[in-house]
Amino acid sequence: MSKDYYKILGVNKNASQDDIKKAFRKLAHEHHPDKTHGNEAKFKEINEAYQVLGDANKRAKYDQFGSAFEHGQAGGGFGGFGGQGFENININMDDLGDMFGGIGDIFGFGGNKSRGGRRASRGSDVEVSLTIDFMEAVFGVEKEISLNKIIRCEKCKGEGAEPGTKIETCKVCGGRGKTARVQRTIFGQMQMEMPCSDCSGEGKTYSVKCSKCSGRGVVKETVKLKVRIPAGIDDSGVIRLTGQGEAGEKGAQAGDLYMHIRVKKDSRFERQGNDVLTKNYINFTQAALGDKIEVETVDGSVTMKIPEGTESGTVFRLRDHGIPNVQGRGKGDHLVEVKIKTPRNLNRKQKEILKELNI
Repeated sequence: MSKDYYKILGVNKNASQDDIKKAFRKLAHEHHPDKTHGNEAKFKEINEAYQVLGDANKRAKYDQFGSAFEHGQAGGGFGGFGGQGFENININMDDLGDMFGGIGDIFGFGGNKSRGGRRASRGSDVEVSLTIDFMEAVFGVEKEISLNKIIRCEKCKGEGAEPGTKIETCKVCGGRGKTARVQRTIFGQMQMEMPCSDCSGEGKTYSVKCSKCSGRGVVKETVKLKVRIPAGIDDSGVIRLTGQGEAGEKGAQAGDLYMHIRVKKDSRFERQGNDVLTKNYINFTQAALGDKIEVETVDGSVTMKIPEGTESGTVFRLRDHGIPNVQGRGKGDHLVEVKIKTPRNLNRKQKEILKELNI
């Protein structure tokens, strides 16, 4: 019985090759046997349909003769797709990588594609710890740091060839960076495209490799980097600098730099969110009669009024004298806890006065 491969993939007969590939990827991802609700029989059927419709020549013969062609009734078969499982499947590993996420990495096709067809590796992320002072965290600061990391080779500009020497198209793969070979896998016997062993998947060869990077296009060096620490950052804050990690090989994307910030304690101030807390001591007379005192804040000295009859432990708020929001919206406050100093070493006259006041 003739099979309707178009119906199996859910496309019409006028569908483009690109539409057929998209439909196959979607259905294969949905019905893959390794998934919780996967369907092995359906997956095989989808794959069978794609092996025909995904090939322009086979599709043309299928359109003319129907699936009877697969049994050799129209001058040549499809090579084992008459419900025979996964035997002799032709698969492009790019399709597998797109369908199953990391499966391309298992077969050596993970990462970013280089110009020759090989998937070049993204650069590694770098993590560093930076300690700053309390006031630097409050107002922000620019720091210069040194990093020992992999960077692009400036001699060859990341190409891998000695400047001025000849770069040729790989004769083995014809510049594709890939060669085909048959391999037995969990899906059965597959013809897979693998990185060319002669050019390591780049699609080109060099008459002379760069003397500085040995053809890798990257070198490890100590570099200096100026970084801006934003105002208001707190202890244990993390700053991510995109693209400032290690360089990727042969033009691949660079990694990121993660800076873990450590803020030193300050003997004068205590931080609570974006607010600053301090304790100020006043004497008995100031508490009873009221006064004006100078309070040291992150912005400098500020005059604060002590009203009559202030009790020990009272907290006063100095608005907008705290720490800026690291996102750039507003500031915290400065909270002053007033402590009353108990008078000591009083003489006889002072003691008599206090007794008369009876307070």
